[in-house]
Amino acid sequence: MSDKPLLQVKDLKTHFFTASGVAKAVDGVTFSLDSGQTLGIVGESGSGKSVTSNSIMRLLPKNGRIVGGEILFEDKDIAKLKISDMLDIRGKDISMIFQDPMTALDPVFTIGSQIMEVINAHQKLSKKEARDYAIKVLGMVGIPDPEKRLKSYPHEFSGGMRQRVIIAMAIACHPKLIIADEPTTALDVTVQAQVLNLLKDLQKETGTAIILVTHNLGVVWRMCDSVMVMYAGKTVEYTDVRTLYSNPRHPYTWGLLKSMPKITDDPNVPLASIPGTPPDLKLTGGSCNFHNRCKYCQKICMQESPQMKEVEPGHFVACHFSKEELEKIGGSIDE
Repeated sequence: MSDKPLLQVKDLKTHFFTASGVAKAVDGVTFSLDSGQTLGIVGESGSGKSVTSNSIMRLLPKNGRIVGGEILFEDKDIAKLKISDMLDIRGKDISMIFQDPMTALDPVFTIGSQIMEVINAHQKLSKKEARDYAIKVLGMVGIPDPEKRLKSYPHEFSGGMRQRVIIAMAIACHPKLIIADEPTTALDVTVQAQVLNLLKDLQKETGTAIILVTHNLGVVWRMCDSVMVMYAGKTVEYTDVRTLYSNPRHPYTWGLLKSMPKITDDPNVPLASIPGTPPDLKLTGGSCNFHNRCKYCQKICMQESPQMKEVEPGHFVACHFSKEELEKIGGSIDE
């Protein structure tokens, strides 16, 4: 058995070429993931989370292009594969769960025909075998009366049931990696819990690795082994989950954690927030992307982009200053 990670992303750069300039949506992202493990990718909207996952799947719009780095899946650089070769990997080895199940499913085809399309693309089964297997997969994700629901259309399902169908399609060919792009965003809290429990149970049964893209740090704590915090196309902090919560070292991570509402919070005190707005991705690169919103900002932050440093074993941070230096500059994280 190989001791190498299932997935290694090295200095990934994905840019969008527009009439007004080049937007560096992902600008040097590095991480790895072992089989059976879950990586959480967190950050604000526009931080590059979804573009990172879409780059792995090679599902970029025409004006988007991977311009640098490697995506090593089982030691094969899929960033350099032809799209025709990626068709053999998508759905079979790497599957994706999209955040909006209504737009991810085709409204004019039955659920059964869409699941069977995935099965037939990668497995040599007869029509009856594919149908029987589709029924089995629907049952695995908790769809009641799966044989009957196989003939239903997407609009006949609730949001939570549609998301279960998407998960059924994702696991149909026993993938080694599932990328879940904010799979619970459009669902109410109780259905969110059901979907997350389902993913966790399926992971225990199949040993698949999961990349969970989310903005919910509570979900990360519950679901993930490691976590990567992204801001404006770059990784600002990367470590295991417990370390991130107990000893965060980047000002942006501090802001995210402080903005989480707690049961003990005084209802008369406004929720904490990070002031300002993210930078224009067409103008980033010559400074710390977070400098215009950081109360610890110094001259060097406006002149140089910080490099990722391993501040302790397995804990990487992109900041010009140590945690102790930051607290001397601007005060404690708790202030």
